[in-house]
Amino acid sequence: VQLQASGGGLVQSGGTLRLSCAASGNFFRVNDMSWYRQAPGKERELVAKMSSSNTPTYTDSVKGRFTISRDNRKNQVYLQMNNVRLEDTAVYYCKAEFYIPPANGLPNGRTWDAWGQGTQVTVSS
Repeated sequence: VQLQASGGGLVQSGGTLRLSCAASGNFFRVNDMSWYRQAPGKERELVAKMSSSNTPTYTDSVKGRFTISRDNRKNQVYLQMNNVRLEDTAVYYCKAEFYIPPANGLPNGRTWDAWGQGTQVTVSS
């Protein structure tokens, strides 16, 4: 499977940016889809998660500014970033949980996580 993230770039403080991530490959279903970010010198942190039932969760620092959404038909997840701040500068990664149901050779099915390659978001003053 593959996750392809796009949409990063340079944006001024207070501006907007929209990230996209598309899943492709051999799987039956995509469960949770998430966005993480990693700033220089910091650990990777969860930014937002969208469950397979379309329930979103956000880290406190982005609540009211970022919106996560997904298109289950296209197996894509999006992150709308509004009113960005300098501290939002980071490499943003998408993550998804994939599922294959029980079948020959997989009596219990299989669930696993995959990561996209990351897209740089730089906020300037």
